[in-house]
Amino acid sequence: MHIPDSFLSVPVAGAAAVASLVALALALERLRNNLGKRYAPLLGLTTAFIFAAQMINFPVFGGTSGHLLGGTLAAIILGSPWAGMLSIATVLIIQAVLFADGGITALGANILNMAVIGVWVGWLLAQTLHKLFGGSQKSLPLAAGIAAGLSVFVAAITCAIQLAISGTAPAKLVLPAMAGIHILIGVGEGTITGGIIAYLINVRPDLLPGKQQVFRGWLTPIVSIFVIAGILSLFVSAWPDGLEKVSEDLGFINLADTAKIIIPTPLADYGIKGLGNIGTSITGLIGSTFCFIVAFGLAKMVKPKNA
Repeated sequence: MHIPDSFLSVPVAGAAAVASLVALALALERLRNNLGKRYAPLLGLTTAFIFAAQMINFPVFGGTSGHLLGGTLAAIILGSPWAGMLSIATVLIIQAVLFADGGITALGANILNMAVIGVWVGWLLAQTLHKLFGGSQKSLPLAAGIAAGLSVFVAAITCAIQLAISGTAPAKLVLPAMAGIHILIGVGEGTITGGIIAYLINVRPDLLPGKQQVFRGWLTPIVSIFVIAGILSLFVSAWPDGLEKVSEDLGFINLADTAKIIIPTPLADYGIKGLGNIGTSITGLIGSTFCFIVAFGLAKMVKPKNA
C-alpha cells in the first residue's frame, strides 16, 4: 500500500504531510518520559523486524500479493500506539529514502495511512476486542489478529480516498477496488499478527509489555530479523501488491514510472546492480540495520521533560 510519487496531487500530499508531522511531534511529546533505556532496545528491534517482515510478499488472489503493514503488531509489542507510530514511520522513511518503496513526495500520506491511522485503528480495536473476549492473555492473539486485519482495510480506504481526491482515479472505481483486495490482504495481516503475538506470549513474554517481564536478551530477535531479511526475502511472491495491482487495472500505474526518473534512490527495488538475489539479501540487512539504528537512536536522544 506504499503510494509512489505522482499518484497524489500536491494539495493532498501536502495536507497529509502536515498531518503526519503534527501526529509524529505529538507522539514524541507523549513518549518523552518513556523513551530512553526502557524503549531503546525494544523500539529498535521491533522497527527492524517490521522492516524485514514487510519484504515478504505473500500471494493473495488473482495475481495480487500483500505484505505485513505491522502497525497493530508494533503498538501491541511496544505497549503504546504512540511508540507504534514512531516505529512504522521510521520504517516508511527508510523505505522511501533508500529503496524507493513508497514515494518521497507521498511519504506524508504513507505515514498518515499506515503509521497513524493504521496503528490507531489496530490498537483501539485490539484493546476493545481483548476486553470483549475476556481480557485473558490467551485471547490477545485473536483480538490482535482481527484488529490488524481491519486496520489494513481502513488504511486502504483512506488511501483510495486520497487517490480519488487527487483525481488519479474515480472514487466509484478505486474505492471498491482497494477495499476488495485489501480485505483479503487483511486476512494475511491478521493471521501473521495473531501468530506472532501467540508465539511471543508462549516463548518470549519479555518482548511484550508487563510489569513482570525482564528483557532476556537480543540473540533470538536479531537472528529472526537476519533470517527474514537475508534469507526469506528471497522466496516471496513476484505478484504486484494491492495498490500496484489496482493501479494497473485502473490504468494509472504509468505515473509512478515517470517519478522514478525524477527522484532516484540508491537501493531502489531492494537490489544492487549485478548481484542478483545476493543484492536483495544485502539490502534487506542494510535496511533492517538502518531501522534499528534510527529507532534506537531516537529513543536515546529524546530527553524526559524533567531531565
